[in-house]
Amino acid sequence: MIHLAVFLFGFPGLFGKWLPIPPHLIVAGRVFFASLALGLVLALGRRSLRVRPALDLALLVLCGLILAVHWTMFFRSIQVSTVAVGLLCYSTFPVFTAFLEPPFFSERWDAASLVFALLTMAGVILIVPRPGLKNPIFQGVLWGLGAGLTFSVLSLLNRRLARSQSSLVVAFYQDLFALAFLSPFVASSGTRMTGRTVGLLAVLGVVSTAVAHTLFIHGLKRVPARTASIISSLEPVYGILLAVAFLKETPASGTLAGGALILAAALAVTLKAGRRS
Repeated sequence: MIHLAVFLFGFPGLFGKWLPIPPHLIVAGRVFFASLALGLVLALGRRSLRVRPALDLALLVLCGLILAVHWTMFFRSIQVSTVAVGLLCYSTFPVFTAFLEPPFFSERWDAASLVFALLTMAGVILIVPRPGLKNPIFQGVLWGLGAGLTFSVLSLLNRRLARSQSSLVVAFYQDLFALAFLSPFVASSGTRMTGRTVGLLAVLGVVSTAVAHTLFIHGLKRVPARTASIISSLEPVYGILLAVAFLKETPASGTLAGGALILAAALAVTLKAGRRS
């Protein structure tokens, strides 16, 4: 179930290329359909949607904002560059977490994090041999790193919320609040949606978001979180292979080499965190 969930998580990058609309509209459509589907799952399971204490509800509102920014950056990265660049740079989030988690939870900082950060930086340099704001690959890397940083912050807040809230309830409210933050931009965009666009957004929101998230959570009932985290590192691998199959996007050799370093650093951080916990 977890492998299937991670495989489905690898699909959203393709939608960044398939959908001819701005990134914030893609995200708005995604969270709209995802919140509908998750709400249905919670209703069928007769789950309570009440959130207590009030501080957790405030955190969910903040998470909704961060989620909207994160996914907007992610799709922007893919639209200006390639699926591989966007996915690999987003995959730097475990390294960001290694730096942010200790002060966030008053834990001891691990000096090995610096090694992982340097390894990640080397991978990014290989992906972009010629930095410059006019270089679309460089732009994609910056947006992708932004997506990785915001996802890292989001994961830390989710760790705090997981102590007292159901993961499905957290996902539902985060999607709902993300939609609330994006709604004003949707209303003022004036973009016309075709039937094809709406259909793709529905698949993205239901299958690659709500269904995938539900499968992942159910899989965690039988699989340790550490194992699930390692399996999750396959997301960019699945995404890149899907881009090759459906978009004929073959990554450059530098992108593959840099991606190998980034994924090695992310996997090392995950393994180290698993041993520590």
